Amino acid sequence: MAPRTESRVGTRVGRIPIQGLRPRTPDDLFDTKAFSGEVVPFQATVFREGHDIIDAALVVADPTGAITRARMTPGIPGTDLWSGEHLFETEGLHTWWVEAWTDDWATWLHAAEIKVPLGQDVENVFASGRDLLDRAARRDPASALLRDGAKALGNTGLSATARLRVATDGRLAAALLAQPLASLVTASDKKRVRVERSRAGVGSWYEFFPRSEGAKKLADGSWQSGTFRTAARRLPAISRMGFDVVYIPPVHPIGRTFRKGPNNSLEAGPHDPGSPYAIGSEDGGHEAVHPELGTVADFEWFVGAAKNVGLELALDLALQCSPDHPWVTEHPEWFTTLPDGTIAYAENPPKKYQDIYPLNFDNDYEGISREILKIVRLWIDRGVTIFRVDNPHTKPVHFWEWLLEDIRRDHPEVVFLAEAFTKPAMMQALAQVGFQQSYTYFTWRNEKWELEEYFREISDETSPWFRPNFFVNTHDILTPYLQYGGVPAYKIRAVLASMSSPTWGVYSGYELIENVARPGSEENIDNEKYEFKPRDWAGEEEAGASIAPYLTQLNRIRSQHPALRQLRNLRLHSSDDDAILVFSKHLDGRHTRSGRSDAIIVVVNTDPHSARETTVRLDLTAFGLEPGSQFTVRDLMTQATWTWSDDNYVRLDSFVEPAHILSVDFNRTP
Repeated sequence: MAPRTESRVGTRVGRIPIQGLRPRTPDDLFDTKAFSGEVVPFQATVFREGHDIIDAALVVADPTGAITRARMTPGIPGTDLWSGEHLFETEGLHTWWVEAWTDDWATWLHAAEIKVPLGQDVENVFASGRDLLDRAARRDPASALLRDGAKALGNTGLSATARLRVATDGRLAAALLAQPLASLVTASDKKRVRVERSRAGVGSWYEFFPRSEGAKKLADGSWQSGTFRTAARRLPAISRMGFDVVYIPPVHPIGRTFRKGPNNSLEAGPHDPGSPYAIGSEDGGHEAVHPELGTVADFEWFVGAAKNVGLELALDLALQCSPDHPWVTEHPEWFTTLPDGTIAYAENPPKKYQDIYPLNFDNDYEGISREILKIVRLWIDRGVTIFRVDNPHTKPVHFWEWLLEDIRRDHPEVVFLAEAFTKPAMMQALAQVGFQQSYTYFTWRNEKWELEEYFREISDETSPWFRPNFFVNTHDILTPYLQYGGVPAYKIRAVLASMSSPTWGVYSGYELIENVARPGSEENIDNEKYEFKPRDWAGEEEAGASIAPYLTQLNRIRSQHPALRQLRNLRLHSSDDDAILVFSKHLDGRHTRSGRSDAIIVVVNTDPHSARETTVRLDLTAFGLEPGSQFTVRDLMTQATWTWSDDNYVRLDSFVEPAHILSVDFNRTP
């Protein structure tokens, strides 16, 4: 039987194996994400048999097909791990891959530098080197450097030492580094990165209730609601604090059946406004505006007023109904009917929401989906470009995948934030199917060790798809840390959120240290969700009872330091105290508009009840300095300056100033 000379077996590995490509999503089911202005790190494991020297490059094709190549950097010897990074600026779908090759000149030179001094096979070595330079010269006929080098290596009249000196000339090395003599060029599989607008990844959010701004209690005990027109008076102050997104709860009519009273009580009085999440009445449903707030025209004017002071509006998208919503009578099949004939209200035991009916997608998936798509498109037409989605984890994940992709095709500028305080798998899945941002567990991470653990997760492990929005509080979340930590706790949480994440947010009243909880709960007493809550912002600030100036300073620092507008550059450092958290953010000058590198070191006392002193230990390579270097740092909160190095003494008194936010001055060394 004649031997078979052709194999029917294909291979999945290239001539030079390229494995472990990152970034990627789990199981490669979805594209990874980036935002315009984001620097994304890439990794691959690249190796080959034998001892030949290899090299690798990151290749990125933008949406127009224009290609950028950049040399990757090898990691710790023996790991075969190569890394590179790319600054994404153009929105749209980008393709990337890794190319690897054998560097024939580097391989030859490595052998030559060993063999020639030992007198081993010298002429064959130089003949091979001459052939390589001849090959390079044919590729670049105008290069005298390459022609002369080839002649020198082939010149037996020169000593071996002189010929080797020619081969190791720096000019020759530079020329062959710029245009390597490559063989066995291998390309990896291609991956995709979807680049969205910068607001998808960077922003400072401020939440407030329009109905409370301008609200007045009348002599008979009734309330006159604030309107879009009166609420607009608050917008300039929000902008002056440095916030760039203003988020408002649902603006739709509120039902009366089972309306909740103050502090989530089951009995509402005749003047209680009810929860804006109990959507729908005889005045309309999700398409309508609450008459007490104004008209649709007033809402559109409010959107424009926000834009005029540099704010982008985020609207709450709450897909649920009060018992009075028109859908309840028009489409009872959209809800769950109990055996006694009543419609099931929302529950999250032990919490009960008698004033809210959840949708049941499985009863009429197509009908509900089409209606919601129509609603979302309607509000986009009215000027909304950001939606904060209430409880998306209570709706099918594949519904969100469909809806978000449909909206993206016509409106790629629209951003969706998932308010999903739920199990990790669901939170990650919502991010993977298209939510641009997500609420996070940051709200409950208070200890140094758990913050470090979470910072590692969001900046590295999940960063290819999960973008955190670090809200320090919400209208129905007031953590024990804030309840009992006083002003220091409020400052600490604001520093941690604003410095670690490119997107962060606060709910109004945070600046006034509103820290009294309803007994037995983690939410504010006299919760604004169930009643009007006008505040004297200017008076509180004049009396020194507001930390609005502190929040303003944090947002100013964020705007002035581009390193803080990145997610994946967070690096943890250490201290000798279990409450002193240390991290840095660095952005190389080749990625900044000024061309200057930017580095911020944040040192925080996470204990709001103490003064702490310790030694802070830095890995200087995290911001481009050599170990042992000395450099000047300036505290951006106090303007104090110090000379720092690897190990540095720190004392932080939470009652005076709980954190250092230090800018590294690369131009000043002792």
